Amino acid sequence: MTTQRANGRPRVVIVGAGLGGLQTARRLKRADVDVTVVDRGTSHLFQPLLYQCATGLLSEGAISSPIRHLLRRQRNADVVLGEAEEVDAEGQTISVCRPDGSSMTIGYDHLVVAVGMRTAYHGNDEFAQYAPGMKTLDDALAIRRRIIGAFEVAETIPDAEQRREWLTFAVAGGGPTGVELAGQIRELATLALQNEFRTIDPGEARVLLLHGGDRVLPSFSPKLSHRAQTILDQLGVETHLGVHVTDVTADEVETTSKSTPHEVIRYQTRTTLWSAGVEAVPFAGVVARALGVEQDRGGRISVEADLSVPGHPNVWIVGDMMSRDNLPGVAEVAMQGGRHVGAVIAHLAGDGTERAPFRYHDLGSAAYIARRHAVVEAGRLNLYGYIGWVAWGIIHIAFLAGMRNRLGTVMNWSATLLTDSRRERAITYGDPETARRPYR
Repeated sequence: MTTQRANGRPRVVIVGAGLGGLQTARRLKRADVDVTVVDRGTSHLFQPLLYQCATGLLSEGAISSPIRHLLRRQRNADVVLGEAEEVDAEGQTISVCRPDGSSMTIGYDHLVVAVGMRTAYHGNDEFAQYAPGMKTLDDALAIRRRIIGAFEVAETIPDAEQRREWLTFAVAGGGPTGVELAGQIRELATLALQNEFRTIDPGEARVLLLHGGDRVLPSFSPKLSHRAQTILDQLGVETHLGVHVTDVTADEVETTSKSTPHEVIRYQTRTTLWSAGVEAVPFAGVVARALGVEQDRGGRISVEADLSVPGHPNVWIVGDMMSRDNLPGVAEVAMQGGRHVGAVIAHLAGDGTERAPFRYHDLGSAAYIARRHAVVEAGRLNLYGYIGWVAWGIIHIAFLAGMRNRLGTVMNWSATLLTDSRRERAITYGDPETARRPYR
């Protein structure tokens, strides 16, 4: 089927209801346009807190909100559940595959692509089955299943040597996600799980942080990177710098030293997690081919100053998938970019012609290391320790979508601080194949 424009107003189609796509839609609330948001899921996800869902600190409901609920008061907005598959630039339509397998075609006057990125394995896609990344809610729940499942299996194994590999966790990548994951696994083991097992001591869990650079958090200043490393050391995280992960199997991870390639080390572990880079999703290639434009090495698409695609002034790229002025792939770039594109489209719909260039206001970067310890960098301002942790919390609460999520997250964090417990540790196995994954 093909949808038609209503009321003769410009039709704005937004593919992706993440941070950038949602901000675009909201900015168009009072514009004289019809908005259609297409997403393959029913919920808007706040990705920066996925690792807290994966480690039992927050529930999936705390970091996600139904898209329809968020847009319920926006009368000019509609939501379509489905996955965008094709773009017809000449006919100005996109093809969407719906959950029942049928296809529908949606016409547009303005197309906004905000589909984000996926985990990159740098040519080693076979690692994915043993080392999941963390870009979706399903990823976070799968990682939680592996982490909690590893402790549960270790509890049932009488041999100490066999238990050791179940209590060893490897995290590939020393950026914010890797550092946050490594710190939270150690905190989970040493605080939340203490006194809950009879055979094992969860505090003996070994967490390996494997990073190819010469310091963790390379996008932060050396001072904050050093502070983060100090906290990781205090937590008991084993950081291995200057190494590449060259192989991952069901029960082993292999690293090779960058300085001495012949130096190969293998670690026995049943849980390897991947946070060593991102790349564009396949739909980015669909868009590039349809528009006749090139992608960079990471699959991103270059955009004009107003975030439109060169040669296609009615097609816009928002968020991580766009390439412009070396902008970082962080949440605030996506959110600001979404608001900007929404404002430009609203201006054009109001018979305006001027296209304001996008100006990114760097509000800083933040990474959570452990309770009462975070690092925040905003220009020349460097915060760490307790002050950094408070600033980190305020920033993330402000960015969460919906008052209910904000209040629920604050209450959950408060309860965790007071009790040292993590109640969001439920794991389920919906089918035999899923059930086998943590018990390789």
